[in-house]
This record gives sequence, structure tokens and C-alpha cells, in this order.
Amino acid sequence: MDAQKEALQRIISTLANKNDEIQNFIDTLNHTLKGVQANSSNVIAELDEEFDGLYSILDEMKESMTNSIKQEQAHKSQELQNQLSQCSNALENSEELLEYAARSLDIKDPEEFSKAARQIKDRVTMASAFRISLKPKVSDNMTHLMVDFSQERQMLQALKFLPVPKAPEIDPGECLVADNAVTVVWRMPEEDNKIDHFVLEYRKTNFDGLPRVKDETCWDLIDYIKGTEYTLSGLKFDSKYMNFRVRACNKAVAGEYSDPVTLETKALVFNLDNTSSHLNLKVEDSYVEWDSTGGKGQENKIKGKENKGRSGTPSPKRTSVSSRSPLIRGSRDRFTGESYTVLGDTAIESGQHYWEVRAQKDCKSYSVGVAYKNLGKFDQLGKTNTSWCIHVNNWLQTTFAAKHNNKAKALDVPVPDRIGVYCDFDGGQLSFYNASSKQLLHTFKTKFAQPLLPGFMVWCGGLALSTGLQVPSAVKMLQKSENGLSGSASSLTNVTQ
Repeated sequence: MDAQKEALQRIISTLANKNDEIQNFIDTLNHTLKGVQANSSNVIAELDEEFDGLYSILDEMKESMTNSIKQEQAHKSQELQNQLSQCSNALENSEELLEYAARSLDIKDPEEFSKAARQIKDRVTMASAFRISLKPKVSDNMTHLMVDFSQERQMLQALKFLPVPKAPEIDPGECLVADNAVTVVWRMPEEDNKIDHFVLEYRKTNFDGLPRVKDETCWDLIDYIKGTEYTLSGLKFDSKYMNFRVRACNKAVAGEYSDPVTLETKALVFNLDNTSSHLNLKVEDSYVEWDSTGGKGQENKIKGKENKGRSGTPSPKRTSVSSRSPLIRGSRDRFTGESYTVLGDTAIESGQHYWEVRAQKDCKSYSVGVAYKNLGKFDQLGKTNTSWCIHVNNWLQTTFAAKHNNKAKALDVPVPDRIGVYCDFDGGQLSFYNASSKQLLHTFKTKFAQPLLPGFMVWCGGLALSTGLQVPSAVKMLQKSENGLSGSASSLTNVTQ
């Protein structure tokens, strides 16, 4: 019976996963269908715009050529009209002279005839009919009609769509995820010398496999990438995976997206647990600050709440700077007394993890480390066998030490601006680094018997956390060499059951 139930549960789980996968695919198809409809409308609109632009150019050219023809027509007409007017005047004068000459033939008196003949000769000599050109100044051919549109017509008839670039192919084997940076590498399925640039899109997700259409953040875009790889650096890995896709662009059009690739980018992300913090600490997500008046103010609030509770009057809601739920770690007492401590809200139960801490310059005293969940409310980090830390004291004189089980080992190195914490739960190793130079400060080696919580103590100052960080490559290399050495921390090395 139990075996059948277990088998049925596996079948149900497999079917549910398949249904989820199919539903995601249906969402993808619907999204793609909407994209096809929207993109086709956009392409038609762009095509209309291109042809309207072409028509506009042709209309402008037609108007310009028509004006040239009209100007030539006006010029030739004017020349011919002028020549025609001159010829008409010459003809009129010539006919008048011809008539006068004909009348002169009838003159009988020799002297008068001789006088008329001399006048006719003089007038003929000066007649415009013998001085005008009888050749048209212009022809009736229009020179601006000498336009050959045959090449243009062939070009227009050969007009076709610009080839769309093929989808690039992302090579997961060449992609690199390290040091909170992702290098994405891709290639084209075939050479295309018309590609101008590439567009890379990415987004964070907590789902493995193909990207999901619903319940996902928008794609972030990196445009105008000239090469076939790109590195995104300075990322906070606050999700388990990242989706990537690439497409190629030529001068006019963008091609299809590559098949999306999902790369694992998980890292330890935690905030400070306000429900566990000492009342003299102001806590907000990844920042904690000492407040000398906080304890007294909080106690007055608590007393007021109790008094109002006894009188039957509802107590006002207390405003908390932290939005984290107190149920994450379960109920526990606040740290009190001189244990100015706050823990992280996420337990470490396996794996290798890394985070960094920066202290205010005027911070008088602080500790950075890890502890078991059962650390007592009066306990201070490093003074019990269930907590490990390095401690900085800037009060009167600066001291720097590693602490565990109420034993301290002085660290003969400068106090860094930022401290990196490396925890290898399975390997039983806790190391502290100068986060800037990656210089090893101290290493604890033990066997962790319970889940760990990041722990912090601060007095007269503040601490800022950076989480969502991968283990840096430099730290990994140092750990490999460190594991082969006994190290200077042997006096504090222990095995805790």
C-alpha cells in the first residue's frame, strides 16, 4: 500500500511538472502569436512609410523636372515669338517698299524716275528684310526630355526585402559565471558580413529551464555590442538563475532571438533578523547601527504596551524597521545585556558561501562571524563554543583578534575597510579575508554540527552587509592552498559536536 502511494505520488508530481511545462509553453505560444500580429502591423507600417518616402522623392523629382521643361518651353517660346515679330515687321516693310517700287515704274519723267530709283535703292540697302536671319534661333526639341529611366526602372523592379539576420547561437560551454559576473559567448550559424551589431537581453529568475512568460521581470537590454561576447559585471546574485538571449542586427532590421539559455547564478542572500537584535541596535535589512537610546526607548514602549494591555485598551502597533517576518527563524528572545548582537535571517546548512561587511570609520567595536541558532541571549560572539568570529576594538587602542570558545588570537595584520567571510559548511571551514586585496586574515577549522547563522556585534558605530555574492575566484584558490597547510589558527581549531 505504502509503495503504491509513493509511486502514485511520483506520478502525480511528474504529471504536475509536465502540466506546468505545457502551461508555460501555451503562454509562450500566445505571447508569440500576439508578437506576430503586432510585429506584422509594425512592419507593414514601416513599409508604407518607406514607400511613402520613395513616392515623395519621385514627386519632388517630377516637380523639379516639370519646372525645367516649363522653363525651357517659356524660353524657346519667347525666342521664337521675338523672331516671329521681327520677321513680320521686316515683311511688312518689304511689302511696302515693293509696292512703292512698282508704282515708280509708271513714272514718265526721267528726273523723277531717277530720284525714285535712288530712294528705292537706299531703302532696300537699309531694309531689315535683308538683315534678319531666316533660321530659327531654337529648335522645337526639348533637351530636358533626354532622361533615361531604364536603369532606375530595373532597380525598382529588383527591389526586395533586406535579408533578416539569422538567430545567433549561445554556447553554454563557453559562458562563464564567476565573481558576480557573467560572460555570455555566442556565434552565428553562418558568416554574415552585413551584421552591424548584436543586442543582448537578460533577466533574473528562480526557475530553471526555458524562460517563463508570466510572473517574470522584464528583460534588461544591452545594445550595440560589436563582438560575439559580453561580460555583465557587478551583479548581485539574488536569484538562482539568469536567462539570456541574443539577436543580430544589420543597418535596417533586427533578426530573431537566439534560443534562450539559463545559467545558474545562485548565492547566499540574507538580511539581518530584527526580531533577534539587541534593543540598542537599529536594524534595516542589510544595515545595523548602534543606538544608545534605543534600549530605553524600546523598554518604555514595551512597558506602555503592557500597561495598556492590562487596562483593556488596545496597544498601538509597533513600527519595525525590518520587513522580514519573525517566523523565518522561529521565536527566540532578543539579545540583551552586553551582547549587542544581531543574527542573519537565513540558515546555512550546506555548501560554500561568501559575504562581506563594511564598518563605519568611527565604529568603536564590532565582531563578524557565525553562530548556531541556540546562541544565548546574553552570549557574545566568540565567547562560546557555538560561535566563531573576528573582533575589532577601536576603543582607546586598536586590537584585532579571532575569537572562539572564549579564546582569542591576536591578528598581526591591518584592519581592512571591508571584511570578507567564507564559510564552507561541509568542509568545516570558516575563513576571513581582506575583501579588497583577498588577503587571508584567519581560518577556523571545525566540524559544524548544526546549521549556522551569520552573526554581527556592533557598539558605537554601524555595519553594512553585502550579500548575494559568489565565492570569489581568488578566495577559491587561496582555500585550495590553505587546506594543505596547518595555518596560524591551530590554537583555535576545534571539533564541535
